[in-house]
Amino acid sequence: MTERTEDPISETPAPAGAAHGGLTRRLLIGAGATLAVSRYLGSRPAAAADYRFAAALGWTSYDSGRHLQEGFKAAVKELGGTLTSTDAGFDAKKQSDQIDSLVASKPDALFITPADAVAIAPAVQRAIAAGIPVFAADSMVPGVAVKTTAMSNNFGMGFYTADYIAKQLKGKGKIARVMLPQNESWDQRTLGMEWALRAHPDIKIVAEWAFALAGNVTPRQAVDNILTANSDLDAVWCAWDGAAVEGTLAARAADRPNLILTGIDGGSQAFNYIQAGSQLKLSMAQTFYEMAYLCVLYAHEHKAGRATPRTVITPTYAVTKPMLEKGIPDDYDVPGHGDKLGWTRAV
Repeated sequence: MTERTEDPISETPAPAGAAHGGLTRRLLIGAGATLAVSRYLGSRPAAAADYRFAAALGWTSYDSGRHLQEGFKAAVKELGGTLTSTDAGFDAKKQSDQIDSLVASKPDALFITPADAVAIAPAVQRAIAAGIPVFAADSMVPGVAVKTTAMSNNFGMGFYTADYIAKQLKGKGKIARVMLPQNESWDQRTLGMEWALRAHPDIKIVAEWAFALAGNVTPRQAVDNILTANSDLDAVWCAWDGAAVEGTLAARAADRPNLILTGIDGGSQAFNYIQAGSQLKLSMAQTFYEMAYLCVLYAHEHKAGRATPRTVITPTYAVTKPMLEKGIPDDYDVPGHGDKLGWTRAV
C-alpha cells in the first residue's frame, strides 16, 4: 500500500522570514509571480480553501528536498487548500505507483518533483489523461504536457561553474567531472559545462564519473579513485552539491588543499563548507522553495480559469565565501529574500 501523509495546511509552520504565518505580497517577487499573486489574492474564490492538492515528491532528503517540501506546504497554507504528499526516496517505480494512487483520489491538482523524469513520464501521462492538472518543480517531464514547470537554468548553471573553474585556473589545467545523468534536466548541466570549456581549450578533462542511483559506488569513492589516479589534478566539477561535499572530504583525506571543487544546488551543508574555506569554492544555489511555491500559485491560477506559463526559470545565485560572511541563510530561496541578502541572480 502506498504510504501518504495528510497535512492540514493550517498546522504547517511558517517559513523563516514570513509574516503572519505566510509570505507577504511584498516578498512575493521574482520569476514574474508578483502580479499573478496580487491578482489571485485579491480575487481568490471561496472554493480555494476546499481545494485538495496532492504532491508526489521524488525525494525529501537533502536541503533541496526539504526546501521543496516546505515551499509546497507554505504555498498551500497561504493560497488555500489541503495537501496530501508522498516521498519516493529517489525510487522511480515507487514514485510512479504513488502517482497512480494519488490520481485515484482525484485531487484538484498534482505536484511532482521528478528524480527520474523519463521513468515516471507514463504515470504523469496517466494523471493528465485522468483529467488531473499536473505542475512540476525542479525538472521537466519529457514528452508530457504538464501545465507549468518551475525550474532552474540547468545548462546555465553547468556553464557558470565550468567557466568559474577555468578562470580560477587562468585557462589552463586538468580537471575531472562528476556527472548526474539520471534526469534529462540535470544532464543539461553537463552540456553547459562542455559548452563553457570550448572557450578554454587548455582546460583538459582527464577523468569523469557518472552517478547511478542503483549503483554501488558513492561520489566519495569515485573522487577518492580519481584523486589517486591523478596526482596533478587541479579541479573537480560536480553536477550537484552532494558530490561536491563528498569530493571535498576526499580532497581533505588525500591532502589536496589546493584542489578546487564546484557544485550545484545550494543549502546549508554546502554553504558551511564554502564559508569554512574548504576546497568547495562555489555552489549554484537554486531557489527550490520558490519553484514549489510557483507550482501551487499556478495551480490556483488554473483553477480560477486563467492562463499559466508553460515554463518558469527561477533564480539561481552563485554563492562564494564573501556572500556568507554574515552567516548561513536557510531562507535565501523564499521569494524576495535573496534580494534582502544583497545577492544577485547569476543565471
